[in-house]
Amino acid sequence: MLEKIFGPYRNYSLFVLRLFVGGVFIAHGALKLFAGLSGFTLFLIQVGVPSARIMAPVVASIEFLGGVALVLGLGTRTAAILLSAVMIVAMATVTLKAGFSGGYDINLALLGGLLALLLAGPGKIAHGG
Repeated sequence: MLEKIFGPYRNYSLFVLRLFVGGVFIAHGALKLFAGLSGFTLFLIQVGVPSARIMAPVVASIEFLGGVALVLGLGTRTAAILLSAVMIVAMATVTLKAGFSGGYDINLALLGGLLALLLAGPGKIAHGG
């Protein structure tokens, strides 16, 4: 029964994944870039990230532009690799210490979505790969 209802839309599943994962990264990157780069820089300094003044705009840009790339389906695999690296570093340096719930849970969920996009590509309604 459910196959009859949703089966015809199977080819759009990666598009939906790109929209949601990309949207999360756009929101987080925009907050860092446009509303608090200095605060994000101070946070990175506090947690001991080397070259925090360089890394803050780099990470914020990767999150924002990588999210845009995912939503558009433009360079999906490249964006997924860069964003995966950001998630792994974020988990290793910050969120693992906080534990699963309220710590690295969102990083892990996003990483799973990114790895799916890395393996499968952009799917339907994409401007490239």
